[in-house]
Amino acid sequence: MGEVYKSEGISIHQVVVGPLANNVYVVRCTETGAAVLIDAANEHERLLELCTTLGVERVVETHGHWDHIGAVEQVRERGLDVAISDADAHLLPSYDSILHDDDRIEFGRQALRVLHTPGHTAGSLCFELIGHSLIFSGDTLFPGGPGATSFEGGDFPTIISSIETRLFRPFEPQTMVLPGHGAWTTIGNEAPHLDEWIDRGW
Repeated sequence: MGEVYKSEGISIHQVVVGPLANNVYVVRCTETGAAVLIDAANEHERLLELCTTLGVERVVETHGHWDHIGAVEQVRERGLDVAISDADAHLLPSYDSILHDDDRIEFGRQALRVLHTPGHTAGSLCFELIGHSLIFSGDTLFPGGPGATSFEGGDFPTIISSIETRLFRPFEPQTMVLPGHGAWTTIGNEAPHLDEWIDRGW
């Protein structure tokens, strides 16, 4: 576990779990201790320890692919609310609540805003950390391009539209992007390459 971001009132901790090296993030209000976990992916014992240590109150899922939901049942058994988009809810073994586009997820004095960004799956979500120029992109956007669209529910034109209209246009170039796998990037690093991705088709 490492702290990957810290600013006034907020800290973000990251742990990499499972066979596909999924990034799991805990976003914590440092003023109150309240926190949200993004993607209960795998290695539930590690994640439950994180939840206890960092004050996690609820879990939000970027999408319903198996590698992002492997610890869902165990965190629910611990009493944590697990939330997912309506379009991906059927992919989970169980869940507690549904997230809608533009919902606010409040924890302490901080909040995430839900962005519906279909394409990798029909219900894929990104989360904007309000007031901090930072987005959790799940498997929608990575350094070097969009997430895969070859799985059921994936669609390349749709993910390109999501990236362009929901991420590249609204957010400033310096906005950090923390993806579901691999290293972080910025909007400014990725946006100039959109036409290249369209031309190559993936």
